[in-house]
Amino acid sequence: MNEVIDALVGAPERALLAAVKILALFVTAVVAFRLTGRRALTELAPFDFVTAVAVGALIGRTATATDASWLDGAVALITLLLAHLVVVHLRFMPGVRRVADPSPHLLVHDGKVLQHALRRCGLTRSDLDIVLRRHGVTELDAVRLAVFEPNGAISLVTRTEDARPSA
Repeated sequence: MNEVIDALVGAPERALLAAVKILALFVTAVVAFRLTGRRALTELAPFDFVTAVAVGALIGRTATATDASWLDGAVALITLLLAHLVVVHLRFMPGVRRVADPSPHLLVHDGKVLQHALRRCGLTRSDLDIVLRRHGVTELDAVRLAVFEPNGAISLVTRTEDARPSA
């Protein structure tokens, strides 16, 4: 019975150590994200998403690992965020941009759904219909363009938006 209780509760000092490490890593992550910019949290291109997931995994693993110190986690976290920052800046080079950022895909053109583009993006017609309804579009003919953006969002240009004068 003690083994079961030990497996569920563990050693209180280890739990306290995990709490201290998670708080220290949280502060480290906040400061590091602040210094490297807000991009990873706002736009989420594929490499941003990988960074965000890796940061979460790294913080969680370091906080609960008995063989990893705060310093281990902090160095790994800062290295990861610096690598992310390097990729952000290297994306201004066309060759790197093609690898780091997928290109947008046209899904609807002048009210016609491009099935091959939906398939290439891993979307179904139902997925597209959901997005259209969220944007208040009830008729496909009202859509001039629907574009699957590199960050996974779908942008719509409707015929009424197209007719407005630009500011």
